[in-house]
Amino acid sequence: MATPQSDTPLSPLKTIAVVGLGTMGTGIAEVLAKAGREVVGIDISEAAAARSVAALESSTARAVERGRLTEQERADILARVRTSTDLRSAADADLVIEVAPESYEIKQQIFRELDGIVRPGTILATGTNALSVTRLAADSAHPERVLGLHFFNPAPAMRLVEVVSSVLTAPTAVDAVTNLALDLGKEPVAVGDRPGFVADGLLFGYLNQAAAMYEAKYASREDIDAAMKLGCGLPMGPLALLDLIGVDTARTVLEAMYAASHDRLHAPAPILRQLSEAGLTGRKSGRGFYTYEAPGSATVVRDALTPLTGGLDTPGRPVRSVGVAGSGTMASGIAEVFAKAGYEVVLAARSEEKAQAAKARIGKSLSRSVDKGRMTAEAAAQTLDRIAPAGSYDSFADVDLAVEAVAEDLEIKQQLFATLDKVCKPGAVLATTTSSLPVVACARATSRPQDVIGMHFFNPAPAMKLVEVVRTVLTAEDAHSTVHEVCVKIKKHAVDCGDRAGFIVNALLFPYLNNAIKMVQEHYASLDDIDAAMKLGGGYPMGPFELLDVVGLDVSLAIEKVLHREFRDPGLAPAPLLEHLVAAGCLGRKTGRGFREYARR
Repeated sequence: MATPQSDTPLSPLKTIAVVGLGTMGTGIAEVLAKAGREVVGIDISEAAAARSVAALESSTARAVERGRLTEQERADILARVRTSTDLRSAADADLVIEVAPESYEIKQQIFRELDGIVRPGTILATGTNALSVTRLAADSAHPERVLGLHFFNPAPAMRLVEVVSSVLTAPTAVDAVTNLALDLGKEPVAVGDRPGFVADGLLFGYLNQAAAMYEAKYASREDIDAAMKLGCGLPMGPLALLDLIGVDTARTVLEAMYAASHDRLHAPAPILRQLSEAGLTGRKSGRGFYTYEAPGSATVVRDALTPLTGGLDTPGRPVRSVGVAGSGTMASGIAEVFAKAGYEVVLAARSEEKAQAAKARIGKSLSRSVDKGRMTAEAAAQTLDRIAPAGSYDSFADVDLAVEAVAEDLEIKQQLFATLDKVCKPGAVLATTTSSLPVVACARATSRPQDVIGMHFFNPAPAMKLVEVVRTVLTAEDAHSTVHEVCVKIKKHAVDCGDRAGFIVNALLFPYLNNAIKMVQEHYASLDDIDAAMKLGGGYPMGPFELLDVVGLDVSLAIEKVLHREFRDPGLAPAPLLEHLVAAGCLGRKTGRGFREYARR
């Protein structure tokens, strides 16, 4: 067996064969050709090879139109790519990247054939995101040269490449493909061999939970997707992303993850099997969670599940004045939002001083908006004039909507709702901004539970577009309509959900964050690699550890505990590492240390 020696540098990977010319294989071929590599594209189907060439011609033509390539550069790129239907065309390749369908049988057959075709020093890479690289390598005549090279779709645009080693992989092979990835302008992340690796390992658990949430009819597909885009800044909602990836592909990845982890969060939601077996695999078939204009189209068209555009059946109650209870960042942000929209706002706190300090904070926020040209000085002054600070909740006697934004403690909130019940006029809507506590428990503290609803704003309230509207089983229709109408007036996007722990966003976000902590706890990947993988591979605005440190590890732990208590799923139990950091007082940015250390201000 010719094992490459770790002290012998491998020659640059100049000629690269790509086996499998679907969307991913074509994208990889384009990236390689643009970087000056000679590319041999191989597919058993002549039609697939022809489609691949046509796609390359089309994408490079668009690049010329946009001024990103010259005609000569385009001609050079196309000249560097040749296609074949014969695997023996890979004989002279320095590297072969296999991106065939996710099947051990298909991939092992390709590797067995390649063993008899390529040189002993040629590196064989699998593009799998679900199957064991070790199992594929063990079946090869030269397991030391087999590794994983996982690009993300679309390959020309996505910067992340996961370089996957098995226990058999030679370090020189890893170094060679890592250097290649850097040369391609990509960001390589070294990971071990387990299903999903880093990015998909975290991403697919989250997508699966979203599918299960939709299947349970907890929220509409549109509201789930809007909530995650607006609440987390994600480029796509989870159900639209499942349609893009392919429902069948997602099911295959999750099956492999579940086989390895036995974590119920990875067990594919039954709806993924139902859609797959019905051939409703997403965009490629023209229908998945959504319906598309045609197979392969990205244009969503109306279907039987599309919500009607015409508002709610029951009109809401008139709202002219709003009371905001609390004096923290969230309360002042919410008061600013209402005042900007033209409402008269009573901002009440436990003391006149606290209320005045909250109003002063709003004044500073409005001044920053003026400095940035977002509003005029006159509009800022008018907005501030609409806010009346008060040191007692008695000042809520005439408000039409009372919004509670005090500490996330059920006993404190229940006491406040009992007070609001006494001071607010009949017919006033009483809303809680809780992110994790049961809304019905606040409602039961009053004599008018039909008027109580959840209105979960996101921080910072003036900037974040999302409001989760949480109905209990007791909430009146017109109270629900009132909040929707108010959300339109304050220019927020309302999504409906039921009264259960985490609502939409936190119920999907925090298990993902918890799984990231488990990866570090198990020494599978580093904080930096996981954060990079999710930003570059998933399009997340922040990596999970950046986000945890911003949110606060104590806040995150409290939400994890609430989710675990409500759903009783062992996979939702908070990671011990999170509990240890909180116990040590490492709470994130606010204490100067969480998963990372921060300079004290």
